[in-house]
Amino acid sequence: MTHVAAADLEQLLRLLPVQRAGFALLLAAVGLPVIGVVIVGLDIMPVRFAMMHVALLGIALGLLTGLDPMLCALVACALAGAGVAPLARTPDGLSGAMGLLMSLAIAAALLVLAVSGVNAQGAFALLWGSILSVGAADLWLLGVLAVLVPALFVWRRRDLALLLYDRELALTSGVRVDRLTLLLLVLVAVSVAGAIKLTGALLVDALTLLPALAARRLGTSLKSITAWAVGIGIVVNITGFLVALKVDWPPGPVLVLTAGAVVLAIHLIPERRISSWRAPASAPVSTPSLPSSH
Repeated sequence: MTHVAAADLEQLLRLLPVQRAGFALLLAAVGLPVIGVVIVGLDIMPVRFAMMHVALLGIALGLLTGLDPMLCALVACALAGAGVAPLARTPDGLSGAMGLLMSLAIAAALLVLAVSGVNAQGAFALLWGSILSVGAADLWLLGVLAVLVPALFVWRRRDLALLLYDRELALTSGVRVDRLTLLLLVLVAVSVAGAIKLTGALLVDALTLLPALAARRLGTSLKSITAWAVGIGIVVNITGFLVALKVDWPPGPVLVLTAGAVVLAIHLIPERRISSWRAPASAPVSTPSLPSSH
C-alpha cells in the first residue's frame, strides 16, 4: 500500500500543473515570509483582511470590464497600499487606515456586483484559491517578489531595522520614513494579492504571517528573523504541499495547518533571554538598545 501511495505521488509530481504549483510555492516561500516580517514589524495585522476585500473589488471590476480579474486585483491592491501610506502619520496609524479601507472596499465590491449583475460566484471563487491553475504570469510575479523583497532588505537593511523598530527613531535618524513606508505598503499589498491564487485570500496567512511569527521567536535581529522566516516558509510550503498531494486534500488548509503546527511547536520552546528587535510602544527608546541589522 505504501508503494502504491508513493507511486501515485510520483506520478502527480510529473504533471505540469503540479510542478508549476510546487515551483510557485517555492518562490512564494522566499518573498512572502519577508512580507510577513514587515506586517508584524509595522503592526498592521488587519492588512491581510483589507487587501482581501480590495482584491475582491478588483476582481469584480475585472469581471465587469472584461479585463483579467487577477490583474485588476493586483492593480487595485497596489493603489490601495499607496493610498493608505499617508495615513500612517495619523494618531490611529496604519491599523485604523486598514480598517477604513476594508470597510470601503467590501462595500464598493458588493455594490459593483449587485448593480452590474455580474455573477458573484466567479469573484468569490478566487478567494478560495486555485493553486493548480497557476500560470506563467503568476510565476513571474512571485519570481519578481522573491528577488525584489529580499534585495530591498539587503539594500536598505539599516533603514528598515530602524523603521520596524520605532518610527520616531527612524525619523530622527534621517530615514525617509514616508517613502519607505509607501514602498513597503505597496509590496505588502501586491504580495497579498499575488498569493490569492495559491491559498485563497482567506488563508494567505500561511504564506506570510505565520512564518514571520515563528521567526520572531527564533531570531535576535532583523536579519536573523528574516532568514528564519524564509527558512520556515520553505519547509512549510514544501511539506504542506506534499502532504496535500499524498492525502488528496486542498493545499490551502493543509499549508495553514502545517504552518500553524510549526508556530505552536516553536512557541513551546522555552523562551530565551534575548533583546526584542522591536521597541514596545510604551517603552522609551535608548540608543544602546537599537536592533542589530546584521
